[in-house]
Amino acid sequence: MEYQILWFILWGVLWAVYFMLDGFVMGAGMLHNLLGKSDGDKRVMINTIGPVWEGNEVWLVTAGGVTFAAFPTTYALMFSALYTALFLLLCALIVRGVSYEFRGKEDFAWWKRTWDYAIMVGNFLPALLFGVAFGNFFAGLPIDADGFHGSILTLLNPYGLLTGVLFVLLFTVHGALYLTVKSTDDLSRRSNRMADRLWPLLLVVAVLFLVATKFATRLYDNYLAHPLLLIIPLLAVGSLLAIRLLSGKGKPLSALAASSLTILMVVGTGVAGLFPNMIPSNIDTAYSLTIFNSSSSLYTLKIMTVVAGIFVPIVIGYKIWIYRIFRAPVRVEEVLADKHAY
Repeated sequence: MEYQILWFILWGVLWAVYFMLDGFVMGAGMLHNLLGKSDGDKRVMINTIGPVWEGNEVWLVTAGGVTFAAFPTTYALMFSALYTALFLLLCALIVRGVSYEFRGKEDFAWWKRTWDYAIMVGNFLPALLFGVAFGNFFAGLPIDADGFHGSILTLLNPYGLLTGVLFVLLFTVHGALYLTVKSTDDLSRRSNRMADRLWPLLLVVAVLFLVATKFATRLYDNYLAHPLLLIIPLLAVGSLLAIRLLSGKGKPLSALAASSLTILMVVGTGVAGLFPNMIPSNIDTAYSLTIFNSSSSLYTLKIMTVVAGIFVPIVIGYKIWIYRIFRAPVRVEEVLADKHAY
């Protein structure tokens, strides 16, 4: 296997894993005021993700680092074409982190209410912006020999916005299922009901996305040329249907696993359809950035492969350990009794 192909696969896996892990954080954050009927509920919701959300960001940093190191030309275009969107994304991520830390610093109602809304906004914007960005990658950008021709309004096209809505709903259902598993009593039941209510809307948007992808992108070309790849979108569809089936049978943990697989396969569907492109040009395919014309030198990729072979397993092992330690549901009485809890 060529090193460019290997790193393209790893690039896609890193983004998929990041969306799977940080997706439930964004989803729980977007549901913060909708499911949090009391201050105790909201503190429980924050503490379900408190021990893990910062660690999830490692996958985002790694995915960005891989783009920079393995495909520097793609990285350069991303930060010029998507500069405003990425700046807004960074601001939203900062607001999210600050909100979790600052909410409990004062006991004033207006103080907590302000940071409650900041938590919702700080999680909604990244979910939407990531979706819009990847929707534009799938459809292609107006790029030629002179670079990107457009603005942030260019990115807010119907297909990009549809992909953004898809990401928001995927993460919201994912977050609701996570809260079902990680909370107890009435909050857990309300979270499960929320997941069940949002699932039909997610299904409708997912169908619209699949249809729109046929007309707005060339992602399906790879699947027609290599039918074996169809297992990826079929797994995405199957796991999406399994979410509702398992949730309806009172198996929230299995439903959460199905939701995780759905996110992995949705991202995998887009990445497999892109290959060998990183960012297609919708002006002329000759100007598309591919894994071959935007990659680093072979020597660089070889060194990166050795480094990744050493450290990626360590990161995976660490994450498994953390999730195992904090696997128990969070209870209201425990949060209220712990002065160090969020």
